[in-house]
Amino acid sequence: GLELWADRFLRAAGDVPRLTLSQGMKPLLIEGDAYAGKPNPHAWMSPQRAMGYVDGLVAGFSQLDPEGAPEFRRNGANYKQQLQQLDQELRSGLAELPPQQRLLISCEGAFSYLAHDYGLEEAYLWPVNAESQVTPRRMAQLITTIKQRQVPAIFCESTVSDKAQREVAKASGARFGGTFYVDSLSGSDGPAASLLDLQRHNVNLIKRGLGSEGGER
Repeated sequence: GLELWADRFLRAAGDVPRLTLSQGMKPLLIEGDAYAGKPNPHAWMSPQRAMGYVDGLVAGFSQLDPEGAPEFRRNGANYKQQLQQLDQELRSGLAELPPQQRLLISCEGAFSYLAHDYGLEEAYLWPVNAESQVTPRRMAQLITTIKQRQVPAIFCESTVSDKAQREVAKASGARFGGTFYVDSLSGSDGPAASLLDLQRHNVNLIKRGLGSEGGER
């Protein structure tokens, strides 16, 4: 119910095979806006959960094309190996972070699964699909939290304006740590030309931003 275009697309597609890659995953629920209580859809933002997506693709494609199953399994294993490397890089990069700074702040609440899986807390300007709900009160609350927790860097997503988040960074003394890719990829010559590139880009931003480097201003 979060992406109405997807419902229309599926109806228009007719009777074609469908794979639900989040099948079997325990969802985290959205808090605090019109979508409160609905499953947060951003499970793919966590390298750990993305491995489950790969398993779902391998199983689904193998069922549709049994002859291609060995190749699907090989490709899936290779892809998961790269995700496992990112998983370890992120865990290692966050291992020595002081507990009070283990707070990931972005514009949208798109990192609930990643935060849950890697021992972080999450804060944001709006929960999901609700950029218009940014208020001075919410910004002030976030500024106070950043100061109290001494969060070194905060972030925003590529598909929304980062103006409000940069104002929060300036007022709180935190750095603006960079731009995440979440709901879209970059161009072929950009930092997130594929899902794996997107994962790597975001992991590196988190490591730099919450670590000693702090990210960009």
